Amino acid sequence: MKVLAAMSGGVDSAVAAARAVEAGHDVVGVHLALSRMPGTLRTGSRGCCTIEDSMDAQRAANIIGIPYYVWDFSERFKLDVVDDFIAEYSAGRTPNPCMRCNERIKFAALLEKALDLGFDAVCTGHYAAIVTDEDGNRELHRASAWAKDQSYVLGVLTAEQLAHAMFPLGATPSKAEVRAEAAARGLSVANKPDSHDICFIPDGDTRGWLAERVGTATGDIVDREGNRLGTHEGAHAYTVGQRKGLNVGYPSPDGRPRFVLEVRPKENTVVVGPREALDIAEIAGSRYTWAGMAPADPTTPFACEVQIRAHADPVPAVASVTGGELVIRPDVPLNGVAPGQTAVVYVGTRVLGQTTIDRTVSAVPV
Repeated sequence: MKVLAAMSGGVDSAVAAARAVEAGHDVVGVHLALSRMPGTLRTGSRGCCTIEDSMDAQRAANIIGIPYYVWDFSERFKLDVVDDFIAEYSAGRTPNPCMRCNERIKFAALLEKALDLGFDAVCTGHYAAIVTDEDGNRELHRASAWAKDQSYVLGVLTAEQLAHAMFPLGATPSKAEVRAEAAARGLSVANKPDSHDICFIPDGDTRGWLAERVGTATGDIVDREGNRLGTHEGAHAYTVGQRKGLNVGYPSPDGRPRFVLEVRPKENTVVVGPREALDIAEIAGSRYTWAGMAPADPTTPFACEVQIRAHADPVPAVASVTGGELVIRPDVPLNGVAPGQTAVVYVGTRVLGQTTIDRTVSAVPV
């Protein structure tokens, strides 16, 4: 097959590209220039699209012996990921930019261009597995080592995208083994730190970054009954489950800490309350997709597991499509779930689908 290897400049994508070559594929490496500031250098282990990363990817491609190109996707990245991130926060939701990047950049824009150029598949260094069922349908599954499993952030992939996806690291037992393999291959990225956090906010100060772009506006912090407890400088700076930096002038009657329960951007109001009020009995979203074949009748409730963060434990649940929404009811309440987050649904190790959470139902009503 003719394979386009997406090379971030990290060790995982480099080893994935090398394995694709060893498997006999005709491989071309490509680095996506996503930053609108191409001179930016990596700070610590943050980020994944700096000029330094591009050079690391080129060095790896040279050693592997494959052609290498840099494609400028910065404008698409700004529109589909960065601007979406700002809009979601401004609407009081908690977005996951890595999900959007995988959905709209790596497996939409990149795959579309790859297919137009005659490639058969896009190869990445994600830790996930693709399994073909007895009818020839491709399914997305967890990686063999759950500690490094990245199937959650790939839950947005559709059946068509899975048909052209390749994850050579899916069966690798550990990241240490990948690093050892990279070192044996002479790849200089063997000991390069993993990227983390949000790549376009290199200093990790999400609140400050948003304030520069959205601005600040004084608003009220209230309890669940609407009583004013304090003020804030912008509702966009708060997320559900947050405890620190609430600026509440006096303690709760029972002395227990308060947490952000809800963000109301239209009113510029932040609602706070006790930890137990964060327990969620139901989540639902209308923007849902299936990773491969959909259930035969998704309107009939089915048993599954739901995961709401990349590193969260899956929770047993019952799901169904009702009234145009994928509605998920966990067997035990989920804690601190916010609209805008992504709920990924599993059946065993298989990723069945996902939805962006539009609404939640508290297990502790007012």
